[in-house]
This record gives sequence, C-alpha cells and structure tokens, in this order.
Amino acid sequence: MTRASLDDLAAFAAVTRMHSFTRAAAALGTSTSNLSHTIRRLEARLGYRLLQRTSRSVSPTEAGGMLLETLGPALESIDGALDALDQGRDRVSGTLRITATRQAYDAVIRPVLPAFTAAYPDATVEVVVDYAYRDIVADRFDAGIRLGEKLEQDMIALKVGPDLRMAVVATPGYLERASPIAHPSDLTRHRCINYRMVGAGTIYAWEFERDGQALDVHVPGPLTFNEPQLMLEAALDGLGVGYLLDHEVAPHVANGRLIRLLADWTPPFAGFHLYYASRRQMRPVLAAFIEAVRGRR
Repeated sequence: MTRASLDDLAAFAAVTRMHSFTRAAAALGTSTSNLSHTIRRLEARLGYRLLQRTSRSVSPTEAGGMLLETLGPALESIDGALDALDQGRDRVSGTLRITATRQAYDAVIRPVLPAFTAAYPDATVEVVVDYAYRDIVADRFDAGIRLGEKLEQDMIALKVGPDLRMAVVATPGYLERASPIAHPSDLTRHRCINYRMVGAGTIYAWEFERDGQALDVHVPGPLTFNEPQLMLEAALDGLGVGYLLDHEVAPHVANGRLIRLLADWTPPFAGFHLYYASRRQMRPVLAAFIEAVRGRR
C-alpha cells in the first residue's frame, strides 16, 4: 500500500470518528474541499461508497463500517508506535554497535565504558574486534574506530586519540647474536615477526620515513600473526624483531626487556579516529558516546 493510500484511510477514519468533514479537516490541517476530494478518491480506488452524507451529518455506509472496524485498531497501533518513537527521539537507549581493533578498544572505548554505562543504563554497547576495514553501513555498525590514515574519504571522522608512532624492537639476547640494525634495509637479514592484514590477505610491509624519504620494507621471518598482542609476546620471547606501536612496547623498553631500534625512521602518524556515515538524524546513543569520548580527551 502506498503512503498516499494510508493518508487517505486516516482521513476517512477521522471523518467517521468526528461525523463531520469540517471538524475532521480542521484536525487534519487541510481544507474541507481537499478532504472531500480525498474521500472521493479513496472511494473510487476501492470501488465502494464509504460515507453517507446528509446536510446535517456524515455516517459510514455498510462497506465503510466494515472497513472502519478493522482500520480503527490498526491506525491506533500505528499512532502508538509513532508516539513511542517520538518519545524516544532524545532518549539514549538501544544497542550501539562499534567495530574496532583491539588497540582502538583499549585506547578509546574501554576508558569511557564505566562512566558511559553508568550514565545510560538503557544503552547497550556491542564491540566487534577485528582488523580489516569494515563497511559500517553494509555491516550495520553505528561507528568504527581505526587509524586515521586508513579511513575512506566519504566517512565523517573524529580524532579520538593522539598521534602514534611505530617502534622496531628486539630483546637484548636476540641482538647479541644477530647482525647490527642501522638502516631499515638491514631488517631483510633478520628474523622478523610479520603481521598479516586479514582484509587485504597480504603481509604488511613495515613503513619507514626520514628526511622526506619513505621506505616500505618486506621483512622475512619465521612467524606471522594477525594479532598485535601475539606479536609483542613473540618479541618478548626473543623470537625475532617486532614492529609495534610505541606506547605498547614503551614499558618493556623502559625496564630493559626490549631495545628500540631505528627510532629516527619512525615519525608520528595520524592516530585513532572514530568514523561514522552521516551526521543526519544521528542516533542519540551514538551522539552520547561521541560526547563521552570527546569529554575524556
């Protein structure tokens, strides 16, 4: 049924309920002549006379009464659903679905969850941890969190963390028995811990830059993971050279378990961004979460 026919049925119900074209037209915000035309159009479409008109009153015909018997409860149900929707327009409730990497979860989402869930008890947060870029519209997510340099241009993005840096690290024990690493190209002679990009199906090339010179190095190695935490653990176990986020390895560098290498080849880059498809008719639960993240920053 088209929207026009639904409006026509609602107009018919209003005339019948008020027993007057004049009063029904006022309630519907239209003219009496327009309302009369609407009813004639509906009658012509259905092939039945629905209203009996006299100079003093309007009443349903037998066919109109049969239609109204079913139509009345249905329209009331629709009105109730629309009223409920309107009442919930500014209420922070429902499920917020977010896709994020584990690092993004730890850095952005986890810190705000205690205050957010306490402030909005009717809201549910569902986090899907993965590392491939997700089409949040097709996959029915409200938002995603990824590194800013990886976002699609048609997404609205909000920076939700500081710039980040990568770090090349290895244990003292590994470096004692390995050749020196003074340049990114030296890594091709080492046992490195690789990262597989699941979405692209490829092994990530380590990225370096210094004095405007950019290098992508495809490193060899006996181990490949798709989870950075496992890469860190392998590096700590002395199984090879790791390429990880600086803040993740910083405690281990500070206590001497790892040594950082090639620091002048790993400049800062865009950090985590929360992205979503449109500001138009943003769900209150997403707006509240964005404000929570902004407040923490």
